[in-house]
Amino acid sequence: MTLLSSGMDNRHRHPNERGAATVDFALIGGLLTIIFIAIVQLTLVLHVRNTLIDAASSGARYGTLADRSPADAAARTSSLIADAINSAYAQDVSVSRVNRGGSAVLQVTVRAPIPVIGLIGPSGTMEVNGHAALPS
Repeated sequence: MTLLSSGMDNRHRHPNERGAATVDFALIGGLLTIIFIAIVQLTLVLHVRNTLIDAASSGARYGTLADRSPADAAARTSSLIADAINSAYAQDVSVSRVNRGGSAVLQVTVRAPIPVIGLIGPSGTMEVNGHAALPS
């Protein structure tokens, strides 16, 4: 079946439809770009959050070793964050002893800025905790 036999040649197009494909491409392209940037933003935030949680948990476990102190837990957490992401995310690390379910636990808390791509995305800070049981 050829274009002429199917009635789809350029002579039968409406003259007002010229350039419609270009406009459609620009509109859809802009929308797809925004969706792509939002997905990258979400991925970055989740990556940083998971890295901070892992560093806080590892620091808490390190601080509960027999020859370590809570200060060692904070230093270890800061070092892991600086190596994995950036030292700017390791500025606010605190360590405390808490009771959870009747057990003494070392809690490492990290407060860090939410990473933002450009001017879009969430702003503010996130707070994550890592826990490890203290030896009795």
